[in-house]
Amino acid sequence: MKTLTVHHTTIYSYAQPVSFGEHRLMFRPRDSHDMRLLDTNLSISPPAKVRWLHDVFGNSIAVATFSEMASELRFDSDFRLEHYGVTETDFSLDSNAESYPFQYAADELPDLMPCIERRYPDADGRLDAWVKTFYDGERVSTQELLIGITHAIRQQFAYKPRDQFGTQTPTETLAAGSGSCRDFALLMMEAVRTLGIGARFVTGYLYDMASDSAGALVGGAATHAWVQVFLPGAGWTEFDPTNGIIGGENLIRVAVTRDPRQAVPLQGTFEGPGNAALGMSVDVEVTQS
Repeated sequence: MKTLTVHHTTIYSYAQPVSFGEHRLMFRPRDSHDMRLLDTNLSISPPAKVRWLHDVFGNSIAVATFSEMASELRFDSDFRLEHYGVTETDFSLDSNAESYPFQYAADELPDLMPCIERRYPDADGRLDAWVKTFYDGERVSTQELLIGITHAIRQQFAYKPRDQFGTQTPTETLAAGSGSCRDFALLMMEAVRTLGIGARFVTGYLYDMASDSAGALVGGAATHAWVQVFLPGAGWTEFDPTNGIIGGENLIRVAVTRDPRQAVPLQGTFEGPGNAALGMSVDVEVTQS
């Protein structure tokens, strides 16, 4: 068990005072058996009226509305939690799921189907061809199959963080040979779904114990993204293709969704001249106490 503190600051700068529309924030984790939230604080400038809700997936959402104009919009989110993430070797599967292909229980399928169905076009079969490099039709160890896909994304693709809004499609990532953590998570999610396995998108934070060393993980300077795969006997299991790691020991889960478009950490609007927006800065610090 680790006690971790996350400080997340996002600042939007404008050339002149502008007015702000509603902003939607995904910053607060949910309590679970592997994470226990100890305390939280959310500070917004200019002052905002904040209401809380749970989205369709049960994620904790803050909705901020503003009455003042300003030339800077700042969000500071802090929380502290106890973290009990598992390592790669800590999860076991039901005997019938130890090798692939396997079948899900009939009573689980109605809930899993939205996470099994592919959502992105693959007209040229590029993704199908890539998945076949891991599975040729013969029975294979389920863990080895998923670990192989996770490690392959880390080894075959260059990590390139982007400030632009949105996520590349899997075929765009395959063609570019590079992407952000969100791009890699979506690629793995659709690859796993191609195999008929349930997967969902995760947004949160990365804790890197080696952040000052040559072996540091990537994706820790901002919000991070990875994949959960549903495995009989193990349940929803964490896979981080950006870093090629399995298990949630380094991952602080904030929200899970069916699609990346439903897991934007912060989104909103402003009213003012089109050239008023000067830029955005994000700073995330995760420390162990």
